[in-house]
Parts: sequence; C-alpha cells; structure tokens
Amino acid sequence: MAKRLLILLLASFILCVSFGTVNAQNEQWLQYHSARELNLVGISSATKLLDLSDKAPSDLSLPKFTGDSQLYTKWETPMFEKGFVWIALDRSHKLGMYDILYIDSNGDGKLDDEEPIRQYRMEQTSSYFGPVKVTFKLADGPASYHLNFRYYGYDDTKRLYASSGGWYQGEVTVGGQKVQCVLLDYNTNGTFNDKAITPENSDRIRLSNSNSENATNFVGNYVKVNDKYYEPEIAKDGAFIKLAEATDITFGNVRLPETVTEITAGGLNGQFTIEPENGIGTLPVGKYRINSWVVKRDDEKGSKWELNCSQSQSQGLFDVKENEEVALEIGEPIVSTVTASYREGSYSFSQQLKRQNGENVELMRNGSRPQAPQLNIKNAEGTYDRTYTFSYG
Repeated sequence: MAKRLLILLLASFILCVSFGTVNAQNEQWLQYHSARELNLVGISSATKLLDLSDKAPSDLSLPKFTGDSQLYTKWETPMFEKGFVWIALDRSHKLGMYDILYIDSNGDGKLDDEEPIRQYRMEQTSSYFGPVKVTFKLADGPASYHLNFRYYGYDDTKRLYASSGGWYQGEVTVGGQKVQCVLLDYNTNGTFNDKAITPENSDRIRLSNSNSENATNFVGNYVKVNDKYYEPEIAKDGAFIKLAEATDITFGNVRLPETVTEITAGGLNGQFTIEPENGIGTLPVGKYRINSWVVKRDDEKGSKWELNCSQSQSQGLFDVKENEEVALEIGEPIVSTVTASYREGSYSFSQQLKRQNGENVELMRNGSRPQAPQLNIKNAEGTYDRTYTFSYG
C-alpha cells in the first residue's frame, strides 16, 4: 500500500511538472527594442497630434525653465493611474525654436524631478526628440516604453506630434514552426493589445520571417499562420504572447467580383487577406472594414497589369454571418477623370483613376507605373488642336 501511494505521489508530481512546463511554454516572451525610426522593422506607428497650451497646469510641479514661454500638453495612456502624463516644451534661449522637452516619465505628477531632453535634430520649422523613455509600474515590476516626438512651429501654428518609439520582437513557436513575432503599439497609447474596427486604433502583429509591410496585420481575436487560425493573447505591455489554435470558430462566405484577385479586410477579429476561388472567400464571423483590393491581369503581350485600391476609412464596412453570403461591390469599372483649373491666365489639368464612388485607384504595369496618358485639346472651330502628355510627381 505504501509503495502504491509512493507511485501515485510520484505520478502526480510528474503530471504537475509536465503541466507546469506546458503552461510556461504557452507564454512566449519577447525582447523590447526602441529606435527613432521604426521603419527598421518594416512597420510604422500612427502619429498622434497632442493639443498644446501656453498655460501651465496649476497642480504641476515645474522645473526651472530657460525660455520666456513654454507649452504644455498631455500624453494619454491607460498604463498610468491618472490615464495621462504631462509634457512641457521649453527653449534653450529666451526666444527661438522649442528645442527642450520634459515628460513625467514615472507618472508621479511632477516635472521638477525630470531631466531636460534636448532635440537630436532641428529643421527650420521642426524639432525632433527621441526615443524618449517612460517607465510603467506594473504588478511584476517596471517596464520601459519609448516615444518619438516632433514639434512643428511656424508663425502662430504650434503642434506636437507623438509616435511609438518601441516594439517587442522575438522568435516564437506557432503550430510547431518557429517564426519571428513583432508587436507594435500602433495607436501610441502605451499598450500593445488594442483591437478595433478602424485601422488607426488597432495595434499591429507580425508572425512571419518576412520583413514586409504585407506580413504585418491588425491585432485581433485571431491570427492566421500557414492557413490555420490561432487565438493570440498579448500582454498589455507587449512583453509576451500566448498562441492557442482556434478550435471553436465559425465562418461565413464573402462574394467578390470574379476579376478581383485579392482583398484585405480587418476588424476586431484581426486582419486577413483573401484570394478568392470562383469569386468566393471565407472569413471568421464578425464585422470588417475593407482595407484594400487588387485586380491582376495579363495582356496579349505578356505584360502584367495590376489595379490597387486602398479603401477610404468612411467606406467598406461589411458583416460576415454564419451560413450566409455577403457580396462586396469593389473592383471594376474604373473611370479616368480629368479636372481643369484656371489661374492667372493659364489652365492646369490633372488626371486620376477612380472608381464610381470616388475611391482612388493606382495602376501598375510590370511592377511600375506605366507611361503617363496623353490629353488632346481641340476647340470647336478646329483652329486649336494639340496633344499634351501628363507627368507624374
């Protein structure tokens, strides 16, 4: 009996160790990086405009300034208890460009304990700061985060732009395959797990060995890797990710015009690219917004033509339901429009490719822009008849 009890206890111990190992492997930790230019990882964050005021907050402890006037604003983030931290802009001289920045980097509500951050680059109307470090106090310890700032000043116009200056990256295992994972706080609020129907409010994830922008998708309920769907659980501060294969997922059909060869759509479920078969594609049930679509076609000489359209933010919403089909009105026909303007005795003309609802479309031939079209102008009497060629840029 004692021997059997010992065996049972040993088996229980082994099971606990095994399950503990599985759970530990489920959290896949990433390394944090920061930079002034996030295009180093092939992605970029949204730029957030911060409202500036020349009035100092009454409850804010201020450092000893140099300039004769300062500007103040808030950076909003749920990672601090108050939901924001204060920022102040100062000058290294009495007048001139704002070239010094203070930020409440620890969220204690004070600026008089902060070091001045000087611009690393200055242009005629702009000062650049970054990457500027702030520290979040989390339950399991402090976490670093970085911001990049650009101050723009011209005449009475004063603006401060903020963008994310940090990202998480590392090798993770998905479905038995090792890939590079990149997490980016796209909407610049300090968190890495935001989901939204609008692209500008959704964070970004990449699970691929490709450094292409096309490999980066919106954070959502699902992510697709090698034709399988997974449910990502991302730490709020971006430090780790869990990836479980989605087992309880329902789909609906999306009908596209047969000339459309590819469509990308995103929402709370994430972002997915569909290459339809016979005009039909599938998506997990949910609400989406069309991000882009492509029409590819070869001509009789073997040239490869491609129409690309990036959907406007105000259009393209659709709902995918189980056992139902939703039809999307995208693709051709495409209309070539010419507009004319008159100023100081001369006419100017511009040409664009648009869909009938006004969406701009880009036309490519063998991977580059084809030769610009020509415009023939003739008066009613026939005394004026000339052909001009449009130019790009």
